[in-house]
Amino acid sequence: MKQTTQAGQRARWIAETAVLIALLVVLQGATASTNQFITGSCVNTVLGVAALVAGLWSGVAVALVSPFFAYPLGIGPQLLPIVPAVALGNVVLVLLLWLLAGKKLPECPISWRVIAVVVAAAAKALTLYLVVVQVLCRVLSLADAQVATFSLMFSWPQLVTALIGGTLAMYLAPVLRKALKR
Repeated sequence: MKQTTQAGQRARWIAETAVLIALLVVLQGATASTNQFITGSCVNTVLGVAALVAGLWSGVAVALVSPFFAYPLGIGPQLLPIVPAVALGNVVLVLLLWLLAGKKLPECPISWRVIAVVVAAAAKALTLYLVVVQVLCRVLSLADAQVATFSLMFSWPQLVTALIGGTLAMYLAPVLRKALKR
């Protein structure tokens, strides 16, 4: 019976992660012609929901594949070396949301949820700023206009979209967990 339970859990994890990735790709495609704030907030919401509802490894999987789907859709930076940096920033967000609120979300007070969102969003924004702006923009041979664009794109807007997405995920996750009987 234990193998059936493990196989069932694995199948559920795969199905949930696949649905979250599909939702993410649809949202990226649907918001591609809008702006960074809408697309980024949607992406960060799905990342947060993945971690807070489906678990850490689902969140990590969605976080890692998200920018690799966005790249061919023309969303975000169209410079391949930056794509793994975006994946890293996503993983930082997911990991911190899960560590600070994921395990104890149903009992987690609002004040702690706010702290979790602020810490995770700030860490993601800082990670992206350091890796993209301070490292990649200096190492890669980029035109001044590209450096200026990436410097803006990977600074305060990342904090704003992560705060919005993290906040929405904190509101959606308890409802989804209840609906899924978790």
